[in-house]
Amino acid sequence: MALLIILNRLNEPVSMFLALSGVIDLANEGLKNIKGVLNQQDLPVLGKKSLQHFDIHFENVDFSYCNFDKRVLENINLHIQEKSLTAIVGKSGSGKTTLTKLILRYADPQYGAVKIGGVDVRQLEQGELMKHISVVFQDVYLFDDTILNNIRIGNPQASDNEVKEAAEKAHCHEFIARFEHGYNTQVGEIGGSLSGGERQRISIARAILKDAPIVILDEPTSALDTESEIAVQKALDELIQSKTVIVIAHR
Repeated sequence: MALLIILNRLNEPVSMFLALSGVIDLANEGLKNIKGVLNQQDLPVLGKKSLQHFDIHFENVDFSYCNFDKRVLENINLHIQEKSLTAIVGKSGSGKTTLTKLILRYADPQYGAVKIGGVDVRQLEQGELMKHISVVFQDVYLFDDTILNNIRIGNPQASDNEVKEAAEKAHCHEFIARFEHGYNTQVGEIGGSLSGGERQRISIARAILKDAPIVILDEPTSALDTESEIAVQKALDELIQSKTVIVIAHR
C-alpha cells in the first residue's frame, strides 16, 4: 500500500519532467535554427554602382536551392520594360517567387545574371538595391506598434501628414477612422487586431509612402474574400502608377 502511494506521488513530477524535456528539445532545435540564420555570410558585393533606370533583365539564369539537384529555374531569359506591368503566372512550385528573390538578391543564380537598368544586382550594395524596390507579400507582417508607425516603416523620415496621405491613397483612412485612437491605435502582435484586408492595405500604404520605382506584388489578394479583394485592388491601382510592376499570381 505504501509503495502504491509513493509511486502515485512520483507520477506527477515524472510526467512534468518528461513534458519539459520535450519543450527543451524544441527550444534547442529552435536555437540551432536561429544560430544558423545569424551565422549566414552576406553575399559578396562586386561593386558600388547606382541605379538610374529600372527595367529588369534575366540573362540565361539557372538557379537551384542548396542541397537540391533539380533546377528551379533553367536558362531563363526575360526582359521587363521600365514602367510596365508584367504578370508572372503559374502553379505552386513553378519558380514564380524565386524570380522575385533573385531580383531582391536574397540569393544569386548559379549561372547567368539578373540586371536592373543594365546593372548586375551583384554590383549593388544592399541598401542601394532595396531603396528602389517595394514588395507587397501575401502574408503581411505588422509590428506590435501603432498604425502610424507601421506605415511609416516605408519612409522613416516621413511626416505624420505624409503618412496619412499614403493611408488615404491606400484606402486605409476609412477603417482607421473607426478606431477610437485612429492612427495611434495599437495593432497588436503581427497586426492581430486588424483583418487580412486591412493588414494588406497597411502594407500597400507603406509601399506608397516609400515610392520606389519597382513594385513586386506577390499574390497580394489570393487569401482575401471578395469584398477585401476589391478594396485592396483599389489601393494597388494607386500604388502601381508609373512604376515597373511585377505581379506574381497562380491564376
